[in-house]
Amino acid sequence: MHYSLLQRYTHLRQHSLNLAAPLSAEDQCVQSMPDTSPTKWHLAHTSWFFENLVLLPFLSGYKVFDPSFSYLFNSYYEALGPRYPRLQRGLLTRPALSQVLAFRQYVDASMQQLLSREDALDEQSLALIELGMNHEQQHQELLLTDALHLLSCNPQLPVYNTSFSHPPACGAELQWLSFDECLTTIGRSVDQAGFSFDNETPKHQRFVHSFQMANRLVSCGEYLSFIQDGGYDNADLWLSEGRLQAIQNSWQCPLYWLAPGDPRFPSDHWQVFGLNGVQKLDLNAPVANLSFYEASAFAQWSGARLPTEFEWEIASAHTALHDLHSQVWQWTRSAYEPYPGFVPAIGAVREYNGKFMVGQQVLRGSSLATPVLHSRHTYRNFFPPSARWQFSGLRLAKDN
Repeated sequence: MHYSLLQRYTHLRQHSLNLAAPLSAEDQCVQSMPDTSPTKWHLAHTSWFFENLVLLPFLSGYKVFDPSFSYLFNSYYEALGPRYPRLQRGLLTRPALSQVLAFRQYVDASMQQLLSREDALDEQSLALIELGMNHEQQHQELLLTDALHLLSCNPQLPVYNTSFSHPPACGAELQWLSFDECLTTIGRSVDQAGFSFDNETPKHQRFVHSFQMANRLVSCGEYLSFIQDGGYDNADLWLSEGRLQAIQNSWQCPLYWLAPGDPRFPSDHWQVFGLNGVQKLDLNAPVANLSFYEASAFAQWSGARLPTEFEWEIASAHTALHDLHSQVWQWTRSAYEPYPGFVPAIGAVREYNGKFMVGQQVLRGSSLATPVLHSRHTYRNFFPPSARWQFSGLRLAKDN
């Protein structure tokens, strides 16, 4: 079925509100750590994006909803002016949630006016609208991961939504799939049909040595064996910075795991806190909420390694690989760097990806929090190596 751009936009914007609905107004105001943002801020910022990058330049006569919002809800676009400090977003008790929702309605009404003349829109405006919609999908995922971290800070471990369904575990027997060395094409061309972010371009050649890739993700049961074997205390397995992070932050298991006897939710077995509350740890489910450092240490313990992002993209075409998408983002051994010939997008959105190409690791795939139709084999997600609050896991690789 073909959906118009207006229909897609309307559905997208409503989905953000649906995701926020299980959270109270108090929930939606709080920032639980510097890397997260309040739900209210996500709802406002995505509207700020459409107002500043689409409506102001392309809708004649558009009047901003509130001039102060330009400062309050700018994330990192220096070309668009000063920004309220990221670390203090949780202090924005005002504007109230009701005012943020009114802002969304105001922006949506103007976007509907603009999109009702879809045939009259030029290539530049259409590209920015598509970017804005994919940008909102990214924030829909962040809304969930940030809300889970917030709720995990409450000793009551309140449930986000009891009906939130996690994808079933694969449970397949571990097999190693072999790939020959090759000179292969990676990424997407700038003019390729369908949406992609600028960091997925340009298409280019990479030589990759022969390798093996696990047909499935690492499971909770396998990771539990790593814990029980003293993996967190074995310095030989860890990168130096990762070892320091583990000690300083008292890492002994993945984020959101509850060890037997945890006073917040007493039990004689391992449990995990998720969007559907505290559940018994499913040993067959993919392990999640790991930092790059933990993923790397587990791979070392397993006698394997993490794949490069180029190996992952090559292997993604193999029909025997399970759970490439919709379970956990998969850490790779690749630093987040520009592809050869990379050129940032034009205008303020040149700051979208390129300025972060230092000190980050690439993750591939997608997670259970990633919106439907927001996944593709060339997608390059990226986070600092210490990040754990995302649904991030791992798939093992080996040299042939």
